[in-house]
Amino acid sequence: MVRYIRWMAITSLVIYLSGASSDFAIAKISSDYGQIKAINISHRGASGHAPEHTLQAYELGNVMNGDYIEVDLQMTKDGELIALHDETIDRTTEKKGLVKNLTLKEIKKIDAGSWFNEAFPKKMSTEYSGLQIPTLREVLDRFSPDSKFFIETKSPEVYPGMEEKLISILNEYNLTGAHHTFGNVVVQSFSVESLKKVHQLDESIPLVQLLSYYAPAVITDTEVSKIKEYAVGVGLHYTAVSPGYIKKVTDSGLMVFPYTVNEKEDMDMLLDWGATGMFTNYPDRLDEVIQSRTSKEP
Repeated sequence: MVRYIRWMAITSLVIYLSGASSDFAIAKISSDYGQIKAINISHRGASGHAPEHTLQAYELGNVMNGDYIEVDLQMTKDGELIALHDETIDRTTEKKGLVKNLTLKEIKKIDAGSWFNEAFPKKMSTEYSGLQIPTLREVLDRFSPDSKFFIETKSPEVYPGMEEKLISILNEYNLTGAHHTFGNVVVQSFSVESLKKVHQLDESIPLVQLLSYYAPAVITDTEVSKIKEYAVGVGLHYTAVSPGYIKKVTDSGLMVFPYTVNEKEDMDMLLDWGATGMFTNYPDRLDEVIQSRTSKEP
């Protein structure tokens, strides 16, 4: 019975992710492994065009036909969840320090956009100067319920209570439980413990296990079985993946989401191999690839 319920949940997610919402352009993709739907995930927003993890980057991701906004979470000294990839503010602001040592008030004083203008002068915009690091609530206030989210618990071992805080906020916005639309929120993490905690708190939330490989990816039947106990998919760097890996994982009923794929040639290759979808800094490019492949279908 448990296996049946889990199979139904995974099937429902695939169907939902594949275009139950008319708000997103998700195309059918023909591959050697059958018909799949390509899911376009805006990696940190449209971060190839705007400063990552800012409201502007998320907005661009939607405009460029991204199906999901990816939101990485860190937690401030006073327990607020914010959208930021790194444990420190060093790389994407003019300040330095660990997020866990800073209050939200201190975080909000920091310029999180000017670095992008300096790093990418050809893409610079005066609108990016002075952008703030948003809280998860601000992201949901701006984009929910019309958008869908891939939310990652980053470094959860550094932030006790992060999972409980996340579930509490999702509940506030009716993104969990009986009132939410299944698949509007997907939670991902490299931490098995964090995902299992989320699963214990709310079994209705689909989970994706992120994996690190330093060589061509190999996964055993035992590893697949263990992941299927709590997750509906896996994510791994696209350079580690192979056609055989994708086939093995998808044949098991799990989805595969390679990251971070920015070149059209690689996007096409991964779709040929049967990837469920992928993370990209350029959702506009992936959308063009999807649309091009759709137009070639018989």
